[in-house]
Amino acid sequence: SIIRRQRQELKLLIAELKDRDKELNDMVAVHERHIQAWEDDRQKILTLAERCSLLTSELNERNAIIKSLTKKLKLLESQHNDSKITLENTQQKFKELTQKVSDSSVHCQALEEKNQSLHCSILELSAKTGQLQAREQELLTMLQLKDKALIETTDQITEVTSKFKTLEGALRAAKLEEFSRNREQQDLKLTLNDVVFQVNKMKDVLSEKMKESSKHQEEISHLKQENGCLRSELILAVEEAQRKDQLYQFAKSKQVRIEKELSSLRQVCVKQQRDLHFLHVNLDSSQDSRQ
Repeated sequence: SIIRRQRQELKLLIAELKDRDKELNDMVAVHERHIQAWEDDRQKILTLAERCSLLTSELNERNAIIKSLTKKLKLLESQHNDSKITLENTQQKFKELTQKVSDSSVHCQALEEKNQSLHCSILELSAKTGQLQAREQELLTMLQLKDKALIETTDQITEVTSKFKTLEGALRAAKLEEFSRNREQQDLKLTLNDVVFQVNKMKDVLSEKMKESSKHQEEISHLKQENGCLRSELILAVEEAQRKDQLYQFAKSKQVRIEKELSSLRQVCVKQQRDLHFLHVNLDSSQDSRQ
């Protein structure tokens, strides 16, 4: 009966050991599954760490690109300000040249009016010269008549000679007056030539000023085109900087999500390590109890 009881106890112990062995096998399988899951999580964490390092390097590169673009934007802004100052100076010079051209045109108009008045004076002097020539012809005819009267009448010779002297004095005065008129006409012609020369000179200066004004207008149009190009480049640079900023924000939000995932994975790893530690303790205790 003792042997039967011991055999019965041994059977019960063997069944219990089988149950414990089965439980231990199940626990080992669960532990292996946990280890496999932990290894998968570890591989995921490593891949995520590599990806995070890649994203960090890419973020540093993007930051460097953003810094270079910011420097380029500042340089473009300074160039735009310089071109704006140059354009304002050119516009000021163009205004000054326009004022000079208007002054030159006014001066030229005054010279033309003066030339017209001198031309009228010359016409008046020519008319007076014609009148003097007609008067001289009349005096010559009168002298001829007086000569005939002197030949015909000898009694009135003294009166005729006195009249002839008076007429001769008048003729001399008329000739002197004609000489002075001719000299004045020559002076007026010289003055007219000087005025015409000055007018031609002012016309040449005006043409040169107009050429310079056209050149300045071309420079202004060229500067306007350059300013438009610079503005378009500045707008493109600003848009590119905005896109870079958006990409940076996307990368930043992605990095925040990755950091959240990493923190959650760390928490899961800590929990799994705790579970593993607890399983190791249980396994040791079961092994001790099994021994």
